[in-house]
Amino acid sequence: MDFRGIYDRLVAIHAPGLVKADEPRKADPKDKKDKGRAGDPFVLVEAQELARFLESCRDDDRLHFEQLIDLTATDPAKDAPDFWIGVQLLSLKFRHRLAVKALLPKSAPSLPSTVPVYRASQWHERECAEMFGITFVGHPDPRHVLLPDDWIGYPMRKDYEFPKEYHGISCE
Repeated sequence: MDFRGIYDRLVAIHAPGLVKADEPRKADPKDKKDKGRAGDPFVLVEAQELARFLESCRDDDRLHFEQLIDLTATDPAKDAPDFWIGVQLLSLKFRHRLAVKALLPKSAPSLPSTVPVYRASQWHERECAEMFGITFVGHPDPRHVLLPDDWIGYPMRKDYEFPKEYHGISCE
């Protein structure tokens, strides 16, 4: 199934939190400011409905996305109001993929954990929590995996200022 078919199916089953589809497009030659959009097509979903949306993708017989390949976050700019949450799904049975994105406000970076839907998201959520300060409510094991427990701040945020020193060790 191609992207348009997947999106049409998501609309047909009323997938929770589905907002819209975004597909690559060429720049408008009449508008010098329009650069178009490259990359892969994706569906945009409400962040608070992400887990329920993923459950629909996994359980629908015609979609059958049995694997979560990646879950990550992106901080697009220092002054951007939202993080982008990105999820990549794979159906081995039907040999199709789906890119899912959600906007999560930096002012309240919290959303329900997706671990009950895909166990594979456990480490991905832990990394996002550690690197971006995102809270995944209901996560079964929120310990750090990359940084020491006493590390201050979230290194992947664009507004993060790296420390000059950590426990007497130079970070410069």
